[in-house]
Amino acid sequence: MIDFHYWPTPNGWKVSIMLEETGLPYRMLPVDIRRGEQHRPAFLRVSPNGRMPAIVDHDAQGGSLSVFESGAILLHLAEKAGRFAPTTPRGRTALNEWLFWQVGNLGPMAGQLSHFRNYALGEHPYALDRYAAEYRRCLGVLEQRLEGRNYILDDYGIADMASWPWVLIAKPLGQSLGDLPNVSRWRAAIRDRPAVQRGVDLAKELRRSAPPTEEERRILFNQTSES
Repeated sequence: MIDFHYWPTPNGWKVSIMLEETGLPYRMLPVDIRRGEQHRPAFLRVSPNGRMPAIVDHDAQGGSLSVFESGAILLHLAEKAGRFAPTTPRGRTALNEWLFWQVGNLGPMAGQLSHFRNYALGEHPYALDRYAAEYRRCLGVLEQRLEGRNYILDDYGIADMASWPWVLIAKPLGQSLGDLPNVSRWRAAIRDRPAVQRGVDLAKELRRSAPPTEEERRILFNQTSES
């Protein structure tokens, strides 16, 4: 059994999709990031960075194993299931390239754009322009990669699962995919997978569209090295 520490966000969806795709048995444990549950000592023992998702694999070789960071979790689950990751040396290199590209480029740029578009108080035109341009640049990189191919690598796998949630939310981020036909096709094809739909729908009743309260804002955005 896998304990899955989760909240319905794009980073959480990466892992919920993978768990649904593989059929590995798991128990979802909600981490209410609005209430600061990600900063509780019990969770920090699983995820020292105080961020979800995280897992505890109770059936790992050698005993229970905790894994934090979405990319590391996807790699662990792919190895455990024997699916959704290349097995050749060249294939693994390509996987690492595109997985690290997502966690170092597409995800952070989209996340910062979302922050300044949806959460930051006041006007921040430079930040909005900066992160919108970088997110758009990343979409262009993905558009080029998908030219002549159905998926990021030869077959559907964790490289797609990592990137797709951050493209799913392009419209709320103010970005049209109308002039990105390869990305649009790829986005739609993955969206239609039943396991992807189940992964995105996991705990969807916990989502909230209203802006955060001042207390939630403090919890989400004002953490320091001492707290």
